[in-house]
Amino acid sequence: MEIKLYKEIVELNYAYNSILISYIKKITNFNNFKLELETLYISKKTPTSTSSKLWKIPVCYDLSFGIDIEEIIEAKSINIDELISLHSNTIYTVFFIGFLPGFLYLGGLNERLNYRRKESPRLLIKKGSVAIGENQTGIYPIGSPGGWNIIGNSPINLFNHNLEIPCQISGGDKLQFLSISLAEHKHIAELIKNDSYNLESEVYYD
Repeated sequence: MEIKLYKEIVELNYAYNSILISYIKKITNFNNFKLELETLYISKKTPTSTSSKLWKIPVCYDLSFGIDIEEIIEAKSINIDELISLHSNTIYTVFFIGFLPGFLYLGGLNERLNYRRKESPRLLIKKGSVAIGENQTGIYPIGSPGGWNIIGNSPINLFNHNLEIPCQISGGDKLQFLSISLAEHKHIAELIKNDSYNLESEVYYD
């Protein structure tokens, strides 16, 4: 069966266990359409070696940013250095982007850092806050309410509606956090303000 579905796709939106496919043309025979999708899905399930982008995101884990660090390390019986090492020495997968424009749902958090969400969400989480919510970690791209545990801050702008591609990072990409000092955080923030900072990335092979 010849698969022509991709030629008519307008947009794909996906989450952990679901996908929304928007098409240009009206679907007149749903059963045939469903069969084509299932055939395409099965054909793509064979494991293959793939490449993606690995983004390096600077994060300052200073306690002035990481307002929930002390709670987590006490609950987990670890120290701050161990928390930073466990969080930054992991290659995460961007499962999808949602909740907020540019909010990356990252999979791969070390099990030792798995920590429950807040019973009462905060009304305002600072832009750039790096947080843990159960078995996930992520970065708040703008100031917003949120119930995850804050462990640091990144000066990076993850979403810019003025750009042709507002979010450089895509679902399926890889991401690693780089621990930086307060001084480095301030310096990078100034570079970003002056449009003179380039986010580091490299090719990553699965």
